[in-house]
Amino acid sequence: MRTLCASTLIGEVFIIGFAGLVAMKDPDLSMTTVWTVSGIAMFLCLALCGFVTRPGGVALGWALQIALIASGLVVPTMFVLGAAFAALWWASVHYGRKIDEAKARFAAQAAASTPDAA
Repeated sequence: MRTLCASTLIGEVFIIGFAGLVAMKDPDLSMTTVWTVSGIAMFLCLALCGFVTRPGGVALGWALQIALIASGLVVPTMFVLGAAFAALWWASVHYGRKIDEAKARFAAQAAASTPDAA
């Protein structure tokens, strides 16, 4: 699960950076505000890559997905991109868990079928 979720989060880092570039064109927003918010969001994505498998990591990922969708209030394209990445996040969590379960099952079968060398 960690690999799939981390891949999604790395993709989001780039999307957030590009959204920051688009948001800079808004005359109501200062460049400092845009890059502070974008920088914090990008850092959170990178930090979350290491915490995905820990308790609460997936929930933090969902909170990040909601924030990404909500950023569509500033950059309307982010409604679509945020929803797309939320779907990718769901797929990463769902199929990542299935892969982890299959790996554990195969490892248990391999350990059970290996005769003890006593």
